[in-house]
Amino acid sequence: MEKIRMTTPLVEMDGDEMTRILWKMIKEELLLPYIDLKTEYYDLGLEYRNETNDQVTIDSAEATKKYGVAVKCATITPNAARMTEYHLKEMWKSPNGTIRAVLDGTVFRTPIIVKGIEPCVKNWEKPITLARHAYGDVYKNTEIKVPGAGKAELVFTAQDGTEIRETIHQFKGPGILQGIHNTDESITSFAKACFNYALDTKQDLWFATKDTISKKYDHHFKDIFQDIYEKEYDAKFKEAGIEYFYTLIDDAVARVMKAKGGFIWACKNYDGDVMSDMVSSAFGSLAMMTSVLVSPSGVYEYEAAHGTVQRHYYKHLKGEETSTNSVATIFAWSGALRKRGELDGIGELMEFADKLEKATIQTIESGKMTKDLALITSLKDVTVLNSENFIKAVKETLERLSE
Repeated sequence: MEKIRMTTPLVEMDGDEMTRILWKMIKEELLLPYIDLKTEYYDLGLEYRNETNDQVTIDSAEATKKYGVAVKCATITPNAARMTEYHLKEMWKSPNGTIRAVLDGTVFRTPIIVKGIEPCVKNWEKPITLARHAYGDVYKNTEIKVPGAGKAELVFTAQDGTEIRETIHQFKGPGILQGIHNTDESITSFAKACFNYALDTKQDLWFATKDTISKKYDHHFKDIFQDIYEKEYDAKFKEAGIEYFYTLIDDAVARVMKAKGGFIWACKNYDGDVMSDMVSSAFGSLAMMTSVLVSPSGVYEYEAAHGTVQRHYYKHLKGEETSTNSVATIFAWSGALRKRGELDGIGELMEFADKLEKATIQTIESGKMTKDLALITSLKDVTVLNSENFIKAVKETLERLSE
C-alpha cells in the first residue's frame, strides 16, 4: 500500500519516561507503515532540556508558530527529587507552561468516550470539555524563599518612573513568597477562544474564578469575559440557543457533579490543570482525554492530558511488564495529523486520523484493553494487554478497517 504523503512537517516534541517509550511504539506500529511522516523533531526529554538550558523548549514553540501544528509527548516538570535524579543545573519550569507562554493559547481538553467505560458520576451523559487558560499565573511565577524577618512588598514601576507599592506581609521569621501575573491581551484571547469554541460546538459555556477572595486579580478575568460577551457574543449565543454564565469556582465544582455534561467549563490556568484531571479520571482514566492548545493566530499543539507515567517507567527499566494506556497519546497524533491534513488540503491524512481513532475505540469496545480500563469496565471477559500488545491490537483493527 502506498504511503500517505505529507507536504508540511508536524513539529514533533518528544518527551519523558513511559510516554517516551509509548511514543516510539506508536510511531513504529501505527504511523510509519501508513504515512510518509514528515516531522521537525525536538527532544524535550529532561536530559536534553537540561543540556540546552531549556532552549530546546523555546525552539520547539517557535517552530510550532512557523509550521502551525505540533504534537507533544508528556514531559517531566522537575521538582526537588528530579533535581537530584537527573543532575539538573536548575529546576526548569514546566515545558507546557513555557510553550503556552510563547503561543498564548487556550487548552481544550475533552474525555474520550468509549462504550463499557461508564463515568464515575452516574448522571454524566455527555463529555465535559475543559477550557484552560494557557498563559501566566503559577506557570510563569517568580518565587523567593524568605530567609528571616522583614517586609515583603509588591511594587510596579511605570515607564514614567511612578510607582504603585503594596505591602504583602511583614515577616517575623522565614517564609516564602510567590509573584504571579497575567495580561489583558492574554485574558482577552482566552475569552474569545472560549466563546468561539462554544459557538463552533454549540455548547453552553461556564466560566469560574475565585473573585470573592481575589477581588482584583480573579475579578479582572470575570470583568473581561463579561465585557467581551456583552459587546460581541450575546446575540450570537442567543441565536445559537446556548448560554454563557459566570459562577464562583466553588459553585462550579458543586454544579458539575450534578450536571449531565455536554458543556464547556472555562478555568484559569491552574484550576484547568486540576479540574481536567478530575474530569478525565471520573470519565474513566487520565489516559482517556484529548488536549489541544489553540493560539489566537490559529496555531495548534496536540498532546495527552496526563503525565509521564513514572511508576510504569521504573518497572519498564527493571524489565518488568507494564500495561500502560496509550489512548490519549494516540489521539494526540491523530488530532495533529487531522489538523495538518485540514490545513494542507490532504483528505487522505484526515481520513487516516479518523480511522486510527475508530480503530483505537473499537479495540477497547471489543474487550481488548490495558489494565487501568479493565479494572473499571462494565464489559465481560475482557483481555488485559500489556503496553506493546495493546498498540499492536489497535494496529490489527486498523488493518481490518483499511481492507
